[in-house]
Amino acid sequence: MMVPELTSAAGYFFRAGAEGKRTCPTVLLLMASAVSMDMTDGLENRPRARHIRVAEITEIIHISSLIHDDVLDDADTRRGMNSLNVTVGNKLAVLAGDFLLFRAFSAAVALDNIEVVSLLATAVNNLVTGELMQMSITPAQRCSMDYYLQKTYYKTAALISNSCKAIAVLAGQTTEVQALAYQYGRHLGIAYQLVDDILDFTGTSASLGKASLSDIHQGIVTAPILFAMEEFPELREIVEQGFNDPSDVKMALKYLSKSQGIEKTRLLAAEHAKLAADAIDNLPDSEDQVVLNSRQALKDLTQKFMRRTK
Repeated sequence: MMVPELTSAAGYFFRAGAEGKRTCPTVLLLMASAVSMDMTDGLENRPRARHIRVAEITEIIHISSLIHDDVLDDADTRRGMNSLNVTVGNKLAVLAGDFLLFRAFSAAVALDNIEVVSLLATAVNNLVTGELMQMSITPAQRCSMDYYLQKTYYKTAALISNSCKAIAVLAGQTTEVQALAYQYGRHLGIAYQLVDDILDFTGTSASLGKASLSDIHQGIVTAPILFAMEEFPELREIVEQGFNDPSDVKMALKYLSKSQGIEKTRLLAAEHAKLAADAIDNLPDSEDQVVLNSRQALKDLTQKFMRRTK
Protein backbone atom coordinates (compact mmCIF):
# COMPACT_ATOMS: atom_id res chain seq x y z
CA MET A 1 0.00 0.00 0.00
CA MET A 2 1.36 3.41 -0.99
CA VAL A 3 1.18 6.25 1.54
CA PRO A 4 0.49 9.56 -0.27
CA GLU A 5 2.44 11.66 2.22
CA LEU A 6 5.50 9.41 1.83
CA THR A 7 5.45 9.28 -1.97
CA SER A 8 4.98 13.05 -2.12
CA ALA A 9 7.91 13.65 0.22
CA ALA A 10 10.10 11.16 -1.68
CA GLY A 11 9.40 12.99 -4.92
CA TYR A 12 10.25 16.42 -3.48
CA PHE A 13 13.57 16.87 -5.32
CA PHE A 14 12.36 15.25 -8.54
CA ARG A 15 9.78 17.92 -9.30
CA ALA A 16 10.31 20.69 -11.85
CA GLY A 17 12.42 23.47 -10.38
CA ALA A 18 13.95 21.24 -7.71
CA GLU A 19 15.74 18.71 -9.86
CA GLY A 20 19.23 20.18 -9.54
CA LYS A 21 22.01 19.72 -12.08
CA ARG A 22 21.46 15.99 -12.72
CA THR A 23 25.22 15.56 -12.85
CA CYS A 24 25.27 11.82 -12.08
CA PRO A 25 22.88 10.76 -14.87
CA THR A 26 24.69 12.97 -17.37
CA VAL A 27 28.05 11.40 -16.56
CA LEU A 28 26.68 7.86 -16.59
CA LEU A 29 24.83 8.14 -19.89
CA LEU A 30 27.93 9.59 -21.52
CA MET A 31 30.02 6.80 -20.00
CA ALA A 32 27.60 4.25 -21.42
CA SER A 33 28.31 5.50 -24.93
CA ALA A 34 32.02 5.98 -24.24
CA VAL A 35 32.56 2.30 -23.38
CA SER A 36 30.19 0.83 -25.99
CA MET A 37 32.87 0.43 -28.68
CA ASP A 38 32.74 -3.38 -28.72
CA MET A 39 28.98 -3.83 -28.84
CA THR A 40 28.15 -5.60 -32.10
CA ASP A 41 24.47 -6.37 -31.63
CA GLY A 42 23.49 -3.91 -34.34
CA LEU A 43 21.35 -1.79 -32.06
CA GLU A 44 21.46 1.97 -32.52
CA ASN A 45 19.66 3.04 -29.35
CA ARG A 46 22.71 3.77 -27.25
CA PRO A 47 22.94 3.94 -24.30
CA ARG A 48 21.01 0.76 -23.65
CA ALA A 49 17.97 0.52 -21.41
CA ARG A 50 19.93 -1.07 -18.56
CA HIS A 51 22.48 1.76 -18.67
CA ILE A 52 19.65 4.26 -18.40
CA ARG A 53 18.30 2.34 -15.44
CA VAL A 54 21.68 2.52 -13.65
CA ALA A 55 21.68 6.29 -14.20
CA GLU A 56 18.19 6.50 -12.68
CA ILE A 57 19.15 4.29 -9.73
CA THR A 58 22.26 6.34 -9.03
CA GLU A 59 20.32 9.59 -9.03
CA ILE A 60 17.74 8.12 -6.64
CA ILE A 61 20.51 7.00 -4.26
CA HIS A 62 22.08 10.46 -4.54
CA ILE A 63 18.82 12.21 -3.65
CA SER A 64 18.27 9.81 -0.75
CA SER A 65 21.72 10.68 0.62
CA LEU A 66 21.03 14.42 0.32
CA ILE A 67 17.78 14.06 2.25
CA HIS A 68 19.50 12.13 5.03
CA ASP A 69 22.44 14.57 5.06
CA ASP A 70 20.09 17.52 5.51
CA VAL A 71 18.49 15.84 8.52
CA LEU A 72 21.88 15.09 10.07
CA ASP A 73 23.15 18.61 9.38
CA ASP A 74 19.87 20.29 10.38
CA ALA A 75 20.04 22.12 7.03
CA ASP A 76 17.43 24.71 6.12
CA THR A 77 17.94 24.95 2.37
CA ARG A 78 18.84 22.73 -0.56
CA ARG A 79 18.96 23.73 -4.23
CA GLY A 80 17.68 27.21 -3.46
CA MET A 81 14.55 26.03 -1.66
CA ASN A 82 13.55 24.69 1.72
CA SER A 83 15.16 21.36 2.56
CA LEU A 84 12.77 18.44 2.86
CA ASN A 85 13.26 18.16 6.62
CA VAL A 86 12.17 21.78 7.02
CA THR A 87 9.15 21.19 4.79
CA VAL A 88 7.82 17.92 6.24
CA GLY A 89 9.83 17.39 9.44
CA ASN A 90 12.73 15.11 10.26
CA LYS A 91 10.74 11.90 10.74
CA LEU A 92 9.01 11.95 7.37
CA ALA A 93 12.21 13.15 5.67
CA VAL A 94 14.14 10.15 7.03
CA LEU A 95 11.39 7.78 5.90
CA ALA A 96 11.37 9.41 2.46
CA GLY A 97 15.12 8.87 2.15
CA ASP A 98 14.74 5.25 3.25
CA PHE A 99 11.90 4.74 0.78
CA LEU A 100 14.01 6.07 -2.09
CA LEU A 101 16.86 3.76 -1.13
CA PHE A 102 14.47 0.80 -1.15
CA ARG A 103 13.15 1.77 -4.57
CA ALA A 104 16.69 2.15 -5.91
CA PHE A 105 17.74 -1.33 -4.83
CA SER A 106 14.49 -2.89 -6.01
CA ALA A 107 15.34 -1.51 -9.45
CA ALA A 108 18.95 -2.66 -9.13
CA VAL A 109 17.94 -6.24 -8.33
CA ALA A 110 15.73 -6.25 -11.43
CA LEU A 111 18.86 -5.70 -13.55
CA ASP A 112 19.74 -9.33 -12.70
CA ASN A 113 23.47 -8.63 -12.37
CA ILE A 114 24.94 -9.42 -8.98
CA GLU A 115 28.16 -7.48 -9.67
CA VAL A 116 26.22 -4.29 -10.39
CA VAL A 117 24.13 -4.72 -7.23
CA SER A 118 27.35 -5.27 -5.27
CA LEU A 119 28.91 -2.10 -6.71
CA LEU A 120 25.86 -0.03 -5.78
CA ALA A 121 25.77 -1.58 -2.30
CA THR A 122 29.45 -0.73 -1.87
CA ALA A 123 28.71 2.86 -2.84
CA VAL A 124 25.96 3.17 -0.22
CA ASN A 125 28.20 1.57 2.39
CA ASN A 126 30.87 4.14 1.52
CA LEU A 127 28.35 6.99 1.84
CA VAL A 128 27.51 5.87 5.36
CA THR A 129 31.18 5.32 6.23
CA GLY A 130 32.04 8.82 5.04
CA GLU A 131 29.31 10.34 7.17
CA LEU A 132 30.54 8.39 10.20
CA MET A 133 34.11 9.56 9.52
CA GLN A 134 32.82 13.12 9.62
CA MET A 135 30.81 12.59 12.80
CA SER A 136 33.43 10.69 14.81
CA ILE A 137 36.54 12.59 13.74
CA THR A 138 39.37 13.07 16.26
CA PRO A 139 41.43 16.26 16.68
CA ALA A 140 44.39 14.68 14.88
CA GLN A 141 42.19 13.49 12.01
CA ARG A 142 40.79 17.01 11.58
CA CYS A 143 44.31 18.10 10.62
CA SER A 144 44.99 15.25 8.19
CA MET A 145 44.70 15.85 4.44
CA ASP A 146 44.76 12.08 3.85
CA TYR A 147 41.79 11.62 6.18
CA TYR A 148 39.94 14.47 4.48
CA LEU A 149 40.52 13.00 1.00
CA GLN A 150 39.42 9.52 2.09
CA LYS A 151 36.26 10.97 3.60
CA THR A 152 35.70 13.00 0.44
CA TYR A 153 35.97 9.86 -1.68
CA TYR A 154 33.43 8.04 0.48
CA LYS A 155 30.93 10.90 0.72
CA THR A 156 31.16 12.32 -2.80
CA ALA A 157 33.11 10.16 -5.25
CA ALA A 158 32.22 6.58 -4.26
CA LEU A 159 28.74 6.66 -5.77
CA ILE A 160 29.70 8.02 -9.17
CA SER A 161 32.88 5.90 -9.42
CA ASN A 162 31.13 2.63 -8.61
CA SER A 163 28.24 3.53 -10.90
CA CYS A 164 30.65 4.31 -13.75
CA LYS A 165 32.16 0.86 -13.23
CA ALA A 166 28.67 -0.66 -13.20
CA ILE A 167 28.04 0.92 -16.60
CA ALA A 168 31.19 -0.75 -17.97
CA VAL A 169 30.19 -4.08 -16.41
CA LEU A 170 26.80 -3.95 -18.14
CA ALA A 171 28.57 -3.11 -21.40
CA GLY A 172 30.46 -6.39 -21.09
CA GLN A 173 33.78 -4.62 -20.92
CA THR A 174 37.13 -5.97 -19.73
CA THR A 175 38.37 -5.45 -16.19
CA GLU A 176 40.82 -2.86 -17.58
CA VAL A 177 38.02 -0.77 -19.07
CA GLN A 178 35.95 -1.20 -15.91
CA ALA A 179 38.90 0.12 -13.88
CA LEU A 180 39.30 3.15 -16.16
CA ALA A 181 35.58 3.95 -15.86
CA TYR A 182 35.91 3.69 -12.08
CA GLN A 183 38.99 5.94 -12.03
CA TYR A 184 37.20 8.57 -14.10
CA GLY A 185 34.34 8.68 -11.60
CA ARG A 186 36.67 8.66 -8.61
CA HIS A 187 38.80 11.58 -9.73
CA LEU A 188 35.86 13.54 -11.15
CA GLY A 189 34.02 13.20 -7.84
CA ILE A 190 37.01 14.33 -5.79
CA ALA A 191 37.63 17.30 -8.11
CA TYR A 192 33.95 18.23 -7.84
CA GLN A 193 34.06 18.23 -4.04
CA LEU A 194 37.29 20.24 -3.91
CA VAL A 195 35.66 22.93 -6.04
CA ASP A 196 32.60 22.71 -3.80
CA ASP A 197 34.84 23.34 -0.79
CA ILE A 198 36.21 26.45 -2.50
CA LEU A 199 32.73 27.72 -3.33
CA ASP A 200 31.67 27.32 0.30
CA PHE A 201 34.13 30.14 1.06
CA THR A 202 33.84 32.22 -2.12
CA GLY A 203 30.21 31.80 -3.16
CA THR A 204 27.00 33.36 -1.91
CA SER A 205 23.94 31.65 -0.50
CA ALA A 206 21.97 32.80 -3.54
CA SER A 207 24.41 31.33 -6.05
CA LEU A 208 24.98 28.09 -4.13
CA GLY A 209 21.34 27.39 -3.32
CA LYS A 210 22.39 26.71 0.29
CA ALA A 211 24.09 28.60 3.08
CA SER A 212 27.65 29.70 2.39
CA LEU A 213 30.36 28.99 4.99
CA SER A 214 28.17 26.11 6.12
CA ASP A 215 31.02 23.64 6.62
CA ILE A 216 33.19 25.76 8.86
CA HIS A 217 30.20 26.82 10.97
CA GLN A 218 29.46 23.12 11.50
CA GLY A 219 33.06 22.48 12.52
CA ILE A 220 33.87 20.64 9.29
CA VAL A 221 37.45 21.09 8.09
CA THR A 222 37.98 21.16 4.32
CA ALA A 223 40.97 21.45 1.99
CA PRO A 224 41.30 25.27 1.90
CA ILE A 225 41.66 25.42 5.69
CA LEU A 226 44.06 22.46 5.72
CA PHE A 227 46.29 24.16 3.16
CA ALA A 228 46.09 27.42 5.13
CA MET A 229 47.14 25.52 8.25
CA GLU A 230 50.29 24.34 6.46
CA GLU A 231 51.27 27.99 5.98
CA PHE A 232 50.12 29.13 9.41
CA PRO A 233 50.74 26.38 12.02
CA GLU A 234 49.07 28.53 14.65
CA LEU A 235 45.78 27.54 13.01
CA ARG A 236 46.23 23.93 14.12
CA GLU A 237 44.78 24.35 17.61
CA ILE A 238 41.66 26.01 16.20
CA VAL A 239 41.28 23.27 13.60
CA GLU A 240 41.72 20.50 16.18
CA GLN A 241 38.92 22.00 18.28
CA GLY A 242 36.54 22.13 15.33
CA PHE A 243 35.91 25.89 15.44
CA ASN A 244 33.96 25.59 18.69
CA ASP A 245 33.78 29.35 19.22
CA PRO A 246 32.52 31.97 16.72
CA SER A 247 35.81 33.79 17.22
CA ASP A 248 37.59 30.64 15.98
CA VAL A 249 35.68 30.82 12.71
CA LYS A 250 36.59 34.47 12.34
CA MET A 251 40.25 33.72 13.03
CA ALA A 252 40.32 30.79 10.57
CA LEU A 253 38.80 32.95 7.83
CA LYS A 254 41.38 35.64 8.52
CA TYR A 255 44.25 33.19 8.08
CA LEU A 256 42.61 31.66 5.03
CA SER A 257 42.42 35.07 3.36
CA LYS A 258 46.16 35.56 3.91
CA SER A 259 47.08 32.09 2.70
CA GLN A 260 47.23 30.21 -0.58
CA GLY A 261 44.55 27.82 0.68
CA ILE A 262 42.02 28.54 -2.06
CA GLU A 263 44.64 28.51 -4.81
CA LYS A 264 46.21 25.24 -3.61
CA THR A 265 42.80 23.61 -3.37
CA ARG A 266 42.07 24.66 -6.94
CA LEU A 267 45.38 23.16 -8.08
CA LEU A 268 44.57 19.89 -6.31
CA ALA A 269 41.15 19.85 -7.97
CA ALA A 270 42.83 20.42 -11.34
CA GLU A 271 45.13 17.45 -10.71
CA HIS A 272 42.16 15.18 -10.10
CA ALA A 273 40.31 16.61 -13.10
CA LYS A 274 43.32 15.77 -15.27
CA LEU A 275 43.49 12.24 -13.86
CA ALA A 276 39.82 11.81 -14.77
CA ALA A 277 40.48 13.01 -18.33
CA ASP A 278 43.54 10.74 -18.56
CA ALA A 279 41.35 7.74 -17.71
CA ILE A 280 39.18 8.52 -20.73
CA ASP A 281 42.23 8.94 -22.96
CA ASN A 282 43.43 5.49 -21.89
CA LEU A 283 40.28 3.72 -23.06
CA PRO A 284 40.78 1.40 -26.05
CA ASP A 285 40.83 3.07 -29.46
CA SER A 286 37.58 3.46 -31.35
CA GLU A 287 36.60 4.88 -34.74
CA ASP A 288 32.94 5.16 -33.77
CA GLN A 289 32.01 8.84 -33.78
CA VAL A 290 29.34 8.40 -31.11
CA VAL A 291 31.92 6.81 -28.83
CA LEU A 292 34.48 9.53 -29.57
CA ASN A 293 31.99 12.35 -29.02
CA SER A 294 30.92 10.88 -25.68
CA ARG A 295 34.52 10.56 -24.55
CA GLN A 296 35.21 14.17 -25.48
CA ALA A 297 32.10 15.25 -23.57
CA LEU A 298 33.33 13.39 -20.48
CA LYS A 299 36.68 15.16 -20.75
CA ASP A 300 34.93 18.50 -21.27
CA LEU A 301 32.94 17.90 -18.09
CA THR A 302 36.15 17.80 -16.06
CA GLN A 303 36.88 21.37 -17.12
CA LYS A 304 33.28 22.50 -16.77
CA PHE A 305 33.32 21.33 -13.16
CA MET A 306 36.53 23.29 -12.57
CA ARG A 307 34.83 26.48 -13.82
CA ARG A 308 31.53 26.10 -12.02
CA THR A 309 30.28 28.82 -9.71
CA LYS A 310 27.44 26.92 -8.02
